[in-house]
Amino acid sequence: MFIDKVQITVKAGRGGDGVVSFRREKCVASGGPDGGDGGRGGHVVVEVDKRLTTLRDIQYKRTYAAADGAKGAGRKFTGANGADFVVRVPRGTVVREADTGLVIQDMSLCDSFVLAKGGRGGWGNKHFATPTRQAPRFAKAGLPGQEAGIVLELKMLADVGLVGFPNVGKSTLLSVVSAARPKIANYHFTTLTPHLGVVQVGLERSFVVADIPGLIGGAADGQGLGHDFLRHVDRCRALIHVIDVSGSEGRDPIEDYHAIMKELAAFDPELAKRPQLVAANKSDLLPDGVPEAFTKAMEALGHKVFVISAATRNGVDALVNATAALLESLPPIAVYESETQLKQVELGTPDDTVVEQQEDTWLLSGKWLSHLVANINFSDYESRMYFDRTLHKVGLYERLEALGVQEGDTISIYDIEFIYEK
Repeated sequence: MFIDKVQITVKAGRGGDGVVSFRREKCVASGGPDGGDGGRGGHVVVEVDKRLTTLRDIQYKRTYAAADGAKGAGRKFTGANGADFVVRVPRGTVVREADTGLVIQDMSLCDSFVLAKGGRGGWGNKHFATPTRQAPRFAKAGLPGQEAGIVLELKMLADVGLVGFPNVGKSTLLSVVSAARPKIANYHFTTLTPHLGVVQVGLERSFVVADIPGLIGGAADGQGLGHDFLRHVDRCRALIHVIDVSGSEGRDPIEDYHAIMKELAAFDPELAKRPQLVAANKSDLLPDGVPEAFTKAMEALGHKVFVISAATRNGVDALVNATAALLESLPPIAVYESETQLKQVELGTPDDTVVEQQEDTWLLSGKWLSHLVANINFSDYESRMYFDRTLHKVGLYERLEALGVQEGDTISIYDIEFIYEK
């Protein structure tokens, strides 16, 4: 199955906690603080794998998490950094933010990109020694890593896209101009996945052609198969509009042209303006040649008509040469500019603290409060006093009093409980 769009969650590793440690050596009476820092959390990295052509492997796993950093150690040893997690994708994958749809990175030109950064490791107590505080018994907790919902969208890197109704000969044309070998048969929707082929023109020139599965009326609204693959036309610098000029399917060639152009414009108005050549295919089935009305209609729209028969290769070389000449005048394949980056991890503010009352117990929670608790050594008097002063300073006690807290009530903050006293 060809998978070209997947939504996943990425989560970088949390930084390791700093530690409280003191130098202990023989003949050293009062060793100072030597607690090391925590290691950095692992990054989530997106990397191009040239062997991949689809996002199929990624669809089976929805969450990609890097390893947390290790805690620090005594003797000023820093903890190990968390291992990075690598998400391998085909070249041409566009990385978007799931909530906004904004482009984070286009993996067309770069080989590797750090998508989610790991959290910074916490400081050990060696950082907090001062002339008046020579034995600090507290350390800093590591910071969380970045986390977000991500959409991976594969947009093939092709110079030219073959568009048209099913069974008009696009796959046959690709097979005769390149080494690609798509499945070919005389029924609708033979091509179920896009195929790429490299067309060699002379000794020094070449271009890439994409065979886009056949479009039908309503494709832009999800009808048929074409809707799923119209995104692969986005990067194409030019289009070859393949039309069954013989009318072997019982359709009018001119109406076919307008129907396909309507679907391209409905999906993206810019696609309908893309430079294109018209390939009047299956001309070998017309004993009297291509109808003059078709040629005049296409020329009136500014398109040069190339009468070809992919089955017999008649006229194919002229089409290939004209395509190569057209591409020389066009800009390179489009690359999407980055529109956003993952936001830095928000630790919240004291105002975000949630207060819940259950009889005489008050439950406090929130990101800011959780991070504060992680930085407190409740077995150390000085550290507890810092915690108490901080709650006073940010106004949490005043807020509790306004809500009706009484002396003797229990204050519960995660796994810490204490009795409230005025």
